[in-house]
Amino acid sequence: MIDALERDLGLSEAQVVTRLKNEERAAVTEKNLSSDLGGTFGGAWLNDDASKLNVATTDPAAAPAIEAQGAQPVMVKRSLAQLNGIMQQLDQAPEKAKAGAALWYVDVKTNTVSVQAPTVEAAEALADAAGVDRNAVTVSATAEQPKPYINIIGGAAYYIGSSRCSVGFAVTRGSTPGFVTAGHCGRAGSRTTQPTGTFQGSSFPGNDYAWVAAPNNTVTPYVRGSGGANVTVRGSTQAAVGSSICRSGSTTGWRCGTIQQHNASVRYSQGTVSGLTRTSACAQPGDSGGSFISGSQAQGMTSGGSGNCSIGGTTYHQPVNEALSVYGLTLRTG
Repeated sequence: MIDALERDLGLSEAQVVTRLKNEERAAVTEKNLSSDLGGTFGGAWLNDDASKLNVATTDPAAAPAIEAQGAQPVMVKRSLAQLNGIMQQLDQAPEKAKAGAALWYVDVKTNTVSVQAPTVEAAEALADAAGVDRNAVTVSATAEQPKPYINIIGGAAYYIGSSRCSVGFAVTRGSTPGFVTAGHCGRAGSRTTQPTGTFQGSSFPGNDYAWVAAPNNTVTPYVRGSGGANVTVRGSTQAAVGSSICRSGSTTGWRCGTIQQHNASVRYSQGTVSGLTRTSACAQPGDSGGSFISGSQAQGMTSGGSGNCSIGGTTYHQPVNEALSVYGLTLRTG
């Protein structure tokens, strides 16, 4: 941590050590004073070099208590609870109004809530829609366009509650990003995490495909290959029987084999799935939904099989083009 803070904050080792000590004390002081001041507590912040903790309050009589703990009292109009209440109003505003904004937050230094958007007008629209006290809100334009740092990459893990499956391929439906995967991984309405999304459609048994809408995540034209290297998807032309094929999954990673048959029907305990492709590439639980790719062409999503990657086995995949057609999806290609 010391090395990283020296590098990123431009400090000497001695300055970093001093700063960390000050920050540790400040955290304890803030906790104590927020409890002691109760409803009059207005928030706290360190100055630029972390040498002094400023503690805001709506009660002038609280200044001696703040100073007694080594902090600097700052008189404000609004308590932190009031500012948090304004945040709650903004969070509960109509989605249409929030969609035009970039971010909003409690700014304890100015004792206001800041609303930022690509334009001032869009920021004002959110404040108006939320019905907040405009005297307590500042609006401004920003170039920020926050997004989660999760790239949707074939073969990567995602979670449905405590269960794990693998991403097939990144797709879009209109402007909505998401991914295709195996239908047996979740039903329509099931929620996913890492990336966060919702199953929009799922077919199993009969078929074994699904698509998950994952708004605010980033679609990529990649499948996770050997050693984590990215393999670029350039299309989804079906490869011929006998072609080499590789699959990517979150349990066994990158495994390859050949295409043995197309249009296979498999009887699982849950029912029959038809139209699958049979391959000699091994897989194991958790790989379900993951990518099958031949050369640069997406082939399908792991459905099931027999054996494992220790003794070898046979694996079946659901052809991707059927899922793209059924749900009106566009495969993300490079």
